[in-house]
Amino acid sequence: MGKLLLTGVDGNLGGQAARYLLELVDKNQVILCGYNPEALKEFKEQGIETHETNFNDSEGLAEAFANADKVALISMPFVGKKRQNAHKNAVDAAKAAGVKQIIYTSLVNAADETNPSVEKIDHAYTEAYIMQAGLDYIFLRNSQYAEAMITNYFTFAKMDGILKNSQGDGKMAYISRKDCAKAIAYSLVSENYHESILNINGPQLMTISEFIEYGNQVTGNHVTYEELTDEENYAVFDSMGVPRTTDGKFKEDSEAPFSSEGMVTFAQAIRLGKMDMFTDDFKNLTGQEPLTVKYMFEHADDFQIGERHSKDN
Repeated sequence: MGKLLLTGVDGNLGGQAARYLLELVDKNQVILCGYNPEALKEFKEQGIETHETNFNDSEGLAEAFANADKVALISMPFVGKKRQNAHKNAVDAAKAAGVKQIIYTSLVNAADETNPSVEKIDHAYTEAYIMQAGLDYIFLRNSQYAEAMITNYFTFAKMDGILKNSQGDGKMAYISRKDCAKAIAYSLVSENYHESILNINGPQLMTISEFIEYGNQVTGNHVTYEELTDEENYAVFDSMGVPRTTDGKFKEDSEAPFSSEGMVTFAQAIRLGKMDMFTDDFKNLTGQEPLTVKYMFEHADDFQIGERHSKDN
């Protein structure tokens, strides 16, 4: 049997997925890839096969994938044609190397053409390209990371206590990034899923007002919610120094490590009911219940969104 290969281990999601994977299988069954040799060092020192890879450059990718039966492709942290080309390079390399299955971290409702999220465009492209390549696949369509909104909650708590965005009364089953990482690890190990689309959701659909109330219950804060228009939402991020696109310059240690175009169109999609997927797919895959928002607020130091790791910008 070939090895289980995980990309993006130098990122927040990939690093956590690698640690979960090593709890499930022997290290000799694992290949770990990333662009940052420093992040790979701890795994290499354990005797794990590692490869420094850059999906913007296809050279050497097929060689890195050569011993793998299954590849988990974690989506790149930038948006647009550059991300699509990077994903295409990875899929082409997997096919050339004889990989049997690709696991891809996608987004809920990615294939819906009426979904306004700019993020979903690249995910829809990648899903279609994997299918077109004729490879077996598992698409992990993740809900929004709860960590992003927990960090957001505390940012506004430190300001005027009014969390402002444009998602209105739309609902989302917020999922921990740790659970998304766990889903990747279990997908790599599982032999039960073929040509499958799994919605990786949290345990409860809720509005942002309900999300905030969990935070208030746990912390004793009195944060409230104010709905903005999309343009007003852009202005909030502009005032925080957040670039509109991933081509812009991100502040070091920014509490908002995503571009505002991605966040505002995501909020718009939530408002319009395009992101309210709710399934038992996570539990069926892992045999475990997903973490609750209340639990994450109770352990908030462990559930912050963290720094942006991409070296591209």
